Amino acid sequence: MPFAALTYDIRPGYEDEVAEVFAGFRRVGSPSVPGSGGPPAARLLATAVFIRDATLVRVIEYEGDIEAVARHMAGQPGVQEVERRLKPYLRTPRDTDSVEGFVRTFRQSLLRCVTQLGVPRA
Repeated sequence: MPFAALTYDIRPGYEDEVAEVFAGFRRVGSPSVPGSGGPPAARLLATAVFIRDATLVRVIEYEGDIEAVARHMAGQPGVQEVERRLKPYLRTPRDTDSVEGFVRTFRQSLLRCVTQLGVPRA
């Protein structure tokens, strides 16, 4: 399964406040990401968030189309709430108020995957 890692530039000294924003994160209702009229375009398998100093990284494990994942996440109430609550702590503002802005910011925040290793899963 592929992973995507997204970065956020956080103002230094706010690690605890940012951790609190993610403490009550609401998961999406279903791991299935709808396609355009056909079968699901992707599936969200897991997420994790890491922070140190001024860098926050969100890691997403998924199957399928990463663009569909970004569009789906843009409309999720929990994701919208986190993005709204993070605004005061961001060193670099994120344009996430619209689907288009969210998807553009998602793309710009993606880290390049250099390697990914795993063991077969049952």
